[in-house]
Amino acid sequence: MTRVIHARTVPANGLEFGVLEAGSGPLALCLHGFPDCAHTWRHLLPELAAAGYHAVAPFMRGYAPTGVPPNGDYRMSTVAADAVALHDVLNGTSEAVLIGHDWGAEAAYRAAAAEPERWRRLVTLAVPPAGLDAVLFADFDQLKRFWYIFMFRDPGEFAAAIVAANDLAFADRLWRDWSPGFDAREHLALVKDSLRTPASLAAAIGYYRAGDDAMANAPIAPQPTLYLHGAADGCIGAEFAASAPEFLGAGSRVAVVDGAGHFLQLERPAEVNAQIVNWITN
Repeated sequence: MTRVIHARTVPANGLEFGVLEAGSGPLALCLHGFPDCAHTWRHLLPELAAAGYHAVAPFMRGYAPTGVPPNGDYRMSTVAADAVALHDVLNGTSEAVLIGHDWGAEAAYRAAAAEPERWRRLVTLAVPPAGLDAVLFADFDQLKRFWYIFMFRDPGEFAAAIVAANDLAFADRLWRDWSPGFDAREHLALVKDSLRTPASLAAAIGYYRAGDDAMANAPIAPQPTLYLHGAADGCIGAEFAASAPEFLGAGSRVAVVDGAGHFLQLERPAEVNAQIVNWITN
């Protein structure tokens, strides 16, 4: 039976978060990245609900309809604190699981390490643990893939103007580069709805400008972690997935998904959903 996805807002960490949710039971919190939105989990949420979870995907801070923080704080420690606050307001217990993709994966690693008693298992997609940052930024080919990060860190208005031009065509191009061959037009219409206002677009770029408090030295999340990476990922090379286990908790597993790029949860939903549900239910 199809589990219906509902939308509502919840207050957490000083903001009103728009969320999509399905099902009831232990909390399964799903965090998205850039350029994306909570709808990226539309295939997974019903499967989590069918497995007996209260599946919730928030629009991350600054992404409409979630509020834009007046203090402009997009540090990853703060985004992780959002996950912890949502755990509270959504009545999470020690049986909760945390799932994150891209920036959502970064936040998930941090939140799981900061308050491990809240999260039984962890699933991350497309971004390896922060302990590998030094390896990624020392690799010439990977640095070329990260060109957009350095553009976003420019303190002026150049980056926002480039991304906003031609109905956010920049996002279309990133998706084509990061997930080659995937037709994302339908989903990108939803993403653009989250980023269309200048304030929300500035918020999304703000994640890259925030820097953070020693991400590379953050403690390793102790939970058994499933880390998934698309074999054709054009954002972060799949070759780095092999080094991820060193920076994951005991009992973790790494899997490379063939035929998928950076947005593997949308490109190969049946395979990715099955791996995630199997991981969190065992």
